[in-house]
Amino acid sequence: MHLTRNPELLDRLAAAYSLGTLRGGARRRFEQLARDHAQVRAAALLWQGRWSAFSEVQTPVQPDAAVWTRIANLLQAERQQTAQRRAGAATPQAGWQVQALSWWRGLALAGSLATVVAVSVGLWTHHGVQQRTQQQLSALHTELQTAQAALQAAPQIQYVAVLADGKAAASMLVTFDPRHNQLVLQRVSGFREAESHSLQLWALPPQGAPRSLGVVGEGRVAQLAVQETDVKAVPALAISLEPKGGVPSATGPTGPVLFTGALIRRDL
Repeated sequence: MHLTRNPELLDRLAAAYSLGTLRGGARRRFEQLARDHAQVRAAALLWQGRWSAFSEVQTPVQPDAAVWTRIANLLQAERQQTAQRRAGAATPQAGWQVQALSWWRGLALAGSLATVVAVSVGLWTHHGVQQRTQQQLSALHTELQTAQAALQAAPQIQYVAVLADGKAAASMLVTFDPRHNQLVLQRVSGFREAESHSLQLWALPPQGAPRSLGVVGEGRVAQLAVQETDVKAVPALAISLEPKGGVPSATGPTGPVLFTGALIRRDL
């Protein structure tokens, strides 16, 4: 089954690939398809952007208000203990107890300060990660827009014809792009009409007279603006040699028919 013809399966595989749950041979096959098909690459980029966006919903971590209250209380107790020592009112036993209490309070203060520092470092790190994530998302969004623009600009070839001469030698490659309503004719032989003549492209319907699709330019590649309805039910095309500028469609070909070929609809 061709993955590009099954949008639902493509979307599920792209989501699993971007999340990292698609592994082993399945992941390698998906990567190969992504290298070969722009539609698969675009689906993977889209899901990578969706998964990356989850990092933006993480809320910053704020220190608990009790931490600051505890620090203030410990500082106040430390100042009181220092004032008592200077007054010299404490006994040797009380001095030992005060010294021990000072040591434990200092240890608690150091622990509180370490907690604040850890939380601050965590907040700073989270902010840095958030900035890097935002930059990556911005770059990914730009890449996705570029890929989408390339997909929109790329021709969607739906009809193909190889027009050959009476000796079955290919002379003109014809493709139709329904997205842009455009026929593209590419000369693949050395035939060149005289300056007094023009090549004219005709649609050969199953019933009725040929219909003109336009006069082919003199360059190696020519483009004709047509609607899909002009070629949808047409089994074959032909090119005739006509006076300069071509002839009205109602008259049909007046000159020799040089090239003919079947118009084939290819499934996208």
